[in-house]
Amino acid sequence: MPFDAIVIGGGCAGFAAATALVEAGARVLVVEARPGLGGRATAFTDPATGERVDNGQHILMGCYVETLAFLDRIGAADRVRWQSGLKVSMIDRGGHHSVLSLPALPSPLHFLAGVLAWDALNWSERLSVLRIGSMINPAKAGHHRNKTNRTVRQWLVDNGQAPRLCEMLWEPLALAALNQSIDQAEASLFIGVLERVFGPDPASAALVLPAVPLDELYALPARAWLEQRGSEVRVNAPARVVVDGRRIRGIRVRDEMIDAPLVISTVPWYSFHALFDVVPAGIEETVANASALASLPIVTVNLWFDAAVMHEPLVGLPGRHFQWIFDRRAIVGGDVSHLSLISSGAETIVSQGNEELAATALREVREALPAARSATLRKSLAVREKRSTFSLAPDAPPRPGTRTVIDGFLLAGDWIETGLPATIESAVISGHVAAKYATETRRHGEPYVQRNTN
Repeated sequence: MPFDAIVIGGGCAGFAAATALVEAGARVLVVEARPGLGGRATAFTDPATGERVDNGQHILMGCYVETLAFLDRIGAADRVRWQSGLKVSMIDRGGHHSVLSLPALPSPLHFLAGVLAWDALNWSERLSVLRIGSMINPAKAGHHRNKTNRTVRQWLVDNGQAPRLCEMLWEPLALAALNQSIDQAEASLFIGVLERVFGPDPASAALVLPAVPLDELYALPARAWLEQRGSEVRVNAPARVVVDGRRIRGIRVRDEMIDAPLVISTVPWYSFHALFDVVPAGIEETVANASALASLPIVTVNLWFDAAVMHEPLVGLPGRHFQWIFDRRAIVGGDVSHLSLISSGAETIVSQGNEELAATALREVREALPAARSATLRKSLAVREKRSTFSLAPDAPPRPGTRTVIDGFLLAGDWIETGLPATIESAVISGHVAAKYATETRRHGEPYVQRNTN
């Protein structure tokens, strides 16, 4: 039985596109080059403990509308835990513990009231946030988002943000959202993130934490959902795109040719060139820009203790190498005291050895959490994702759109132009956009995928 569409890549974008296509009546083949599913948001089995460990802690937010719709489609909406609103503990470099909590007020009043009540800052520092609050007013969304050559820090300084407010709030938030220092990342995407997180629905700022390992959150249930509906998912299947003139023919997996009228690539920017034996005419610039897009690392250090040292799902550590601590026990359950420390924009430490990374993480945990000082470290595990995200610097190459000049060949993935940084939501949006284009609109003739009206 032939396939209506082929999706290359078994990550967030690939499964979002594939499930949306199947929902529209298509029969889809998903091919993944690696032996496991999930792409850059997955999990692996720790050989020493048998525990499933994420390759990096990911969080969702209430504003991840497309991601939450995708999870609902595949029956995985119950695999996340919602906060009732944004409530985050922060421990500054002096050891002061404070809680940033947004009250149940309309946007942007909830954000302003939360910061004004935050005792981590003095009153002058708190009041400086009023200028930003006026800019993320839902009534003015998009007015300040034109791309500039300003970095996030330059934008913050231009808008009167106090240095301590930048250290305690804006830099941790920017690193979490952009995976790049506020001294490097261009400002417009960060402004867009603020508009999504802090308005217009106050629930947009709520944290949504995966309650299972990442591949069990979406990749495995998406595969089961697709296969139950007659589609197919293959791993260990490196694909090459086959083009006939200016039209897609299908893909080749080793010696097997698989024809289809539609192919959606969801591979990351650094692998895009490898889809072609010879780059087809018309997309040379896209391939060149993708190859020139710089990659940024994320480092995760997992620490296992002999006793509970933390009793909240996450704590912020502004001003350190590791910006966030997650308590896996509080998130996924169980009795094991397992902390996961995240360093975004980790260029300065990614080359360190495992022992050095673990020592840094342990020192910063013990400085922040008194209970960790008397607990015994049982085990540590460092995970490096050296190409976790792409650069958002002002001089970064442009990101491509969904369509290409090759009829029947579409692009998706977090690096496609979605108006968002490299997040799960960006990946899912790109997959949904590609599926919508395939089923509803195209440049010539009928849609690539016909809706099943039976």
